Amino acid sequence: MKQILCLSNEPWSNRLPSRTQQIVSRLRDCQVLYFSPAQSPRDKSFQKKGRQVRPNVTAYTLPPIPFPIPERYHRLFQMAWNKIARFIQEQAARKRFSEPLLWVTHPCHIHLLDRLEYSALVYDCDRVWEGLPSHWEGSLAQAADVVFAASPLLCDRLSPCSPNIALLPNGINLPVFDPTPRRTDPMPGVTAPILGWAGSIHEGLDLSPVVYAAQARPDWGFLLLGHVDKRNPFLRQLDKLSNVFLTGPRPASEVPDWLYRCQVLIDLPRTDRPFDEVVSPRLYEYLATGKPVVSMLWPDQVEQFPDVVYGAHELEEFVTLCAHAMEEAPGFARRRQQRAAVAAWPRRVGEVERILTTAGLL
Repeated sequence: MKQILCLSNEPWSNRLPSRTQQIVSRLRDCQVLYFSPAQSPRDKSFQKKGRQVRPNVTAYTLPPIPFPIPERYHRLFQMAWNKIARFIQEQAARKRFSEPLLWVTHPCHIHLLDRLEYSALVYDCDRVWEGLPSHWEGSLAQAADVVFAASPLLCDRLSPCSPNIALLPNGINLPVFDPTPRRTDPMPGVTAPILGWAGSIHEGLDLSPVVYAAQARPDWGFLLLGHVDKRNPFLRQLDKLSNVFLTGPRPASEVPDWLYRCQVLIDLPRTDRPFDEVVSPRLYEYLATGKPVVSMLWPDQVEQFPDVVYGAHELEEFVTLCAHAMEEAPGFARRRQQRAAVAAWPRRVGEVERILTTAGLL
């Protein structure tokens, strides 16, 4: 059985599984130790035993670094990463890991390569990492035996550093969005057409299309489903609109009911990730329902699924396309569901296994 040390940039979550979780938990005949960063300088979770989160996956929290240490403070910087490396080595030794495959997800993991024992290195890049020294990621990609990138732009960005880059877009846990079961109505008594968003409302989420559309069309309802960051600058305006519904987070098992309740699903950009072309799992979930999708784009941005998604570049166009989507002719739903089926995580992971096996890493 192949042994894998996975260094993730996100904690293990049963409610909202990350890209890394979806991949490593599906790798066949593999034993995985999953390490994620501490959530605060006072996080003591690293003192707990590893959690058996899947039959083949044990999850650990890394020791916290009490405060950010700039690389120029060489001695303190080295001590901090030595501490983290020792923790990983101790857990690996307890599980009798020997020369595992090292799977990394963040440029900062470059500082652990010389401190850990491993047989091969995989770097999975799912975003542009802003605010970090560029040589961290460049060196990481150069050292990796295989680099997976979540978009063509990321492939181009990393291509000068590695000849072994494979495109691996995000995916979807397709059975959860099966349209056949009878679904409950989470909004009984609401007769207005509902336009819905599902996902965390980050501080940088651009909610201006919702504000504009809700004011222009008071006969429509707007559903915002997910955790709300109170620092988002548009929330004060939305709170004044009676046709906007902020539900807060819901269990993953309930999300399909909310999405199927909507007439149109909307995708919004983040101001902290301009021109991000990585297709989010959320968009694949929208497509799986077959519902019309309207996406708000940055100027000059090109919609990646123009045959199944309506792409708007201006607020007025956003409202117009939402109205058009409600009157859409039948036949498009099946095409959207086919697009989602191609992105099912088992298919994505099958491609990962094929590439790693061909490279002799599995």
